[in-house]
Amino acid sequence: MSARILSGSAVAAVVRERVASDVAELAAHGVHVGLATILVGDDPASHVYVSYKHKDAESVGITSIDVKLPSSSTQADVLAAVDDLNKRSDVSGMIVQLPLPAGLDGEAAVERVLPTKDADGLHPFNLGRMILGRQGPLPATPSGIMTILDHYGIETAGRTAVVVGRSFLVGRPMAILLGSKGVDATVIQAHSRTPDLAAVCRSADILVTAIGRAGMFTKDFVKPGAVVIDVGTNRTDEGLVGDVAFDEVVEVASAITPVPGGVGPMTRASLLANTVMLARQT
Repeated sequence: MSARILSGSAVAAVVRERVASDVAELAAHGVHVGLATILVGDDPASHVYVSYKHKDAESVGITSIDVKLPSSSTQADVLAAVDDLNKRSDVSGMIVQLPLPAGLDGEAAVERVLPTKDADGLHPFNLGRMILGRQGPLPATPSGIMTILDHYGIETAGRTAVVVGRSFLVGRPMAILLGSKGVDATVIQAHSRTPDLAAVCRSADILVTAIGRAGMFTKDFVKPGAVVIDVGTNRTDEGLVGDVAFDEVVEVASAITPVPGGVGPMTRASLLANTVMLARQT
């Protein structure tokens, strides 16, 4: 058996087409859509991620506002940049690119973003609304994964989902969304201190890996026929790879997201969708 490839790139193209239509409709009614990013320091990976986000935004007619701060910036400098963008009427959504350089508080910067401009869906106010099942911007990566599952018709109700990882960026919100009413998976939140992690993972009908350890999840972690969602983005000498040992797991799973070309493009597409949602609410 060889697994079906769940192409996030293909799904992201569908989302971008829809977003472009929404942006044009809003423009016809005099509503401007703008996405701002704050990038602090010189981390090469962060610069690449931000450049992709701006390229995606411009491709759908969203105006890009690119704020770059030097690595010598203080916490006050970062918060001042957030405050400035909060005040700007041409900014519908905003992203503080994480992680910030050592010594700076990324959580404080995210919390400084107005919830009404939170394109990442990571402000505590919006995370609280997610927990309550209320409308609002969702964390971009978990939201993108849910879109992939829906697009490919992956059944979730009554299935066991194991989410490996408990970060507020991915793991925790992912578990909440999979267990929410209407999705109805039975969710196990696993992590680095889970005893016999491989056995727990083998119980999964849907396995989501989000720990940032290249190739850790071999076929011994995967139940035959499971759906595997690989959130890992690990830079190696061979290029970008996921948390999953793709070449062997693809022969065991029924469906799998590749790295690259899987979850990553959908994270960026979800940021665009969130930005349009926020623009509609202004």
